[in-house]
Amino acid sequence: MLIAAAPPLPTLLVIPTGVGCDAGGYAGDGLPAARLLAAASGCLITHPNAMNAASLYWSDARIHYVEGWALDRFAAGDLALRPVAGRRVGLLLDRGIEAELLQRHLQAAEACRASLGLAIGPVLCSDVPLGAGLSLGPSGVSWGTLERPDALLRAGERLVAAGATAIAVVCRFPDDPDSDALASYRQGRGVDALAGAEAVISHLLVEHLGIPCAHAPALAPLPLDPALDPRAAAEELGHTFLPCVLVGLSRAPDLIPLASGSLGGFAGRPSLQPAACPPASALSAADLGAVVAPAGALGGEAVLACAERGVPLIAVNGNSCLLQVDGPALGLPVLEAASHAEAAGLVLALREGLDPACLERPFRPLPIPPA
Repeated sequence: MLIAAAPPLPTLLVIPTGVGCDAGGYAGDGLPAARLLAAASGCLITHPNAMNAASLYWSDARIHYVEGWALDRFAAGDLALRPVAGRRVGLLLDRGIEAELLQRHLQAAEACRASLGLAIGPVLCSDVPLGAGLSLGPSGVSWGTLERPDALLRAGERLVAAGATAIAVVCRFPDDPDSDALASYRQGRGVDALAGAEAVISHLLVEHLGIPCAHAPALAPLPLDPALDPRAAAEELGHTFLPCVLVGLSRAPDLIPLASGSLGGFAGRPSLQPAACPPASALSAADLGAVVAPAGALGGEAVLACAERGVPLIAVNGNSCLLQVDGPALGLPVLEAASHAEAAGLVLALREGLDPACLERPFRPLPIPPA
């Protein structure tokens, strides 16, 4: 007798950017965990940090690619996500990229059109260099600055007006091939120094325009490092990190503002009216059945919003990072998992309606009520 599979359990996977996570803090090394959790849940919502692997990528209809700012707003109940069959991805190039490096990125986009059939274009450059800057905070967490956010937003508005329904942005980042921070990262001991600045760029565009956006840095190729950590190897394969961003954005869901949320629309698209309730085909925060995050990084907006609504929180102890904001520190009940593989087992148990406590040994009896 065939037994019908349990319905999907929409699950949120959060791996914070630029905090040195052992899994997901490098060049797409969160992808295996995302794929496993997508199979266990039947529906996974996660962000580019967990999916982008430079020239490498993985397309899965069960995985929804949602930029970090939009993911926070989704978890807070301000946005719904509506799956789409495909998108036209506009390409926004920093005026500060040198001619040869610019051509390499254009060729990467052409390769994705010719080999993957993606709808890419229009393509335009910002009217002035964007001026990205990189920094590390006292804790070692990466962050960044942008000298000309106005130029970024103007270019984004022009792409939307020309028909783009998502935007891939390539900004020229400063080269520092001899830095200790870069050497540590390439050898698996540091943080992604680019991640904080990338988050600034994508957050600005998504909040302003209300469409999916993601960033790929433009950098000069690095010299060969024989001691390269495998988790950083995807970034060494070519001249650009753009292919994974184009693939991810090509099927990123629509961002639907909800009247019950606090957005009230997007600044750059005043004609986008909030929906009274999520469309029938859309996912909302109320649909979430689990959230998975590193055990030491539970203080983010998305995780806290889910915890406030009582969504089961699976804390992965095996994914250490620079932060130490865990369940006990926040007073949050968590389901502890030693690894993403164990987290997937917990997600599957929840999907099947099993109490995870029934899988633990020793088996704890119910408390006896007082006489």
